[in-house]
Amino acid sequence: MGLFLPPWMRALLAVALPYLLLSQVAILQVRVVEGEGTVYPPGSRGARGLVVQVSDETGRPVAGAAVSFRLPDEGPSGLFANGLRSELAISDAQGRASVRGLQVNRVAGPFEIRITVAKDQIRAGTISRQYIADSRAATASTASSQQPGSTPPVVTPSKSRGKWIALTLILVGAAGGGVAYALSQNKSQTSAPVQPALSIGAPVITIGKP
Repeated sequence: MGLFLPPWMRALLAVALPYLLLSQVAILQVRVVEGEGTVYPPGSRGARGLVVQVSDETGRPVAGAAVSFRLPDEGPSGLFANGLRSELAISDAQGRASVRGLQVNRVAGPFEIRITVAKDQIRAGTISRQYIADSRAATASTASSQQPGSTPPVVTPSKSRGKWIALTLILVGAAGGGVAYALSQNKSQTSAPVQPALSIGAPVITIGKP
């Protein structure tokens, strides 16, 4: 025996059923809109929050979705404001959910926050990459080394190099002196007066009385 419905109820269902079907979310999408790639100094508490956007398959915001944030159990990690490694938030009318007040430990390195979204029977998830590092010291060191007025390092030659330079100069001077002496000797030999060659004329014979 089928269920009997009065005519007015059947008419109401015929009008409302399409809207009830449209209200069901078929696909959930979640993405991080704030706080991705945040760098935390070791042992610090984050001032910025991690905010995610939940939407359906058409891109419309999904309100009332349960959003879970989960930190690693070991290595670079931390605790949420509730003192646990997991936190739960509900997306608002704009489809946004956030978590704030993350207290990180002192283990340097990258870590991931796993994000899971649930609405009715639909699930979705993503991860957010974060870092624990003392970035201020590295930034200050880099900035000081790149200052425009910084003085370049002065390279001082060693003593042995100075000795080689002095010896080279002495050898060059000695070689120059030898060349000068040879030139002066050649010049003196060239400028010396040339002795005239000895010439003997033809003999003269005289015949007469003794």
